Amino acid sequence: MASLTIEGLRKEFDRGTIVAVDDLDLEVEDGEFVTVVGPSGCGKTTTLRMIAGLEKPTEGSIYLGDDDVTSQSARERDIAMVFQNYALYPHKTVYQNMAFGLRMSTDLTKAERKEKVQWAAEMMGIEELLDQKPDELSGGQKQRVALGRAIVREPKVFLFDEPLSNLDAKLRTTMRAEIQQLQDELGITAVYVTHDQEEAMTMGDRIVILRDGELQQVGKPTAVYDKPANEFVGGFVGSPSMNFVDITARTSGDSLVLTDGDDFRFSLSPEYAANIDVVDGQDAVLGIRPEDVYTADPGEDGIETIVEVVEPVGSDNYLYLDIGPEFIARVSADIKPTMGERIEITFDESKIRLFDQETGASLLHYTDVPETPAPEA
Repeated sequence: MASLTIEGLRKEFDRGTIVAVDDLDLEVEDGEFVTVVGPSGCGKTTTLRMIAGLEKPTEGSIYLGDDDVTSQSARERDIAMVFQNYALYPHKTVYQNMAFGLRMSTDLTKAERKEKVQWAAEMMGIEELLDQKPDELSGGQKQRVALGRAIVREPKVFLFDEPLSNLDAKLRTTMRAEIQQLQDELGITAVYVTHDQEEAMTMGDRIVILRDGELQQVGKPTAVYDKPANEFVGGFVGSPSMNFVDITARTSGDSLVLTDGDDFRFSLSPEYAANIDVVDGQDAVLGIRPEDVYTADPGEDGIETIVEVVEPVGSDNYLYLDIGPEFIARVSADIKPTMGERIEITFDESKIRLFDQETGASLLHYTDVPETPAPEA
């Protein structure tokens, strides 16, 4: 395996009128599993294709270990890629599909190729399928074959382009676990592109978030979730997504009061307010995750609101509240207010995030600074 380094990567299309990837820097350590996520059109797959050698960068460099591979063809790079559509040869058997790359790119003997294919097939649990053709396989079996075909080559870097998006939800969960087990067993260096933030959060050692071709934040999944670098990251990561309320910050003695000028009003302690880069009268955006919204206890100073919708989701209830364009509280299933009922909510101040209303940048000084300074959201 090897490390992967991307420096100043840029990709333009249509004579520069479309910038798919803009000045991307990324370091993937040897044996690290990095997930890349973002909305459609953010540059995820284009980045992956440039790493693989299927697209030529407009600017920038790509290194495998210490070797600059930017000008190398896909065939010259020791990289394996697993595609969304499996990309299996329909007229070849599973064995022939898995052995094809070895036959074309190595000088292994037929017996050695057979041994490696058998090893990879056993690892993927598909040894009994080696004589079958792709049309005879289920979606999950096809994906295992595609993974086995990549594993058998033992490349320096594995690239995954939304490999599970064609599978049903239950099978996706199973395959996610299998890929993670493979990563642990083989210590593979991998870049995994997905549109599913749950996959990105649960599978990656680190998560990379892109938007409009620009890097927004890189970090451990928990750090990105807890300490978003900007409003976009806060809203993109997490389901249901983070609640946002336009507020004005007002100083009151040593504390800071966040208010929308109407019914929403929340006071921060002097200790927590010291971590926030705002001035009196500054407009900002308050962010709070649905699971961090609580119903206030009797006598507690809460924010009064009306329950517009109650949505049961098994162990929890989602309460849609009359605050801003959409505000959700994720509460225990034991809490069952009726539609139209007035309730009071509150927060733990340490869970509140504040963002600049114009740029979207975080106004909160985290004790651990996010790994990547984010551009304006």
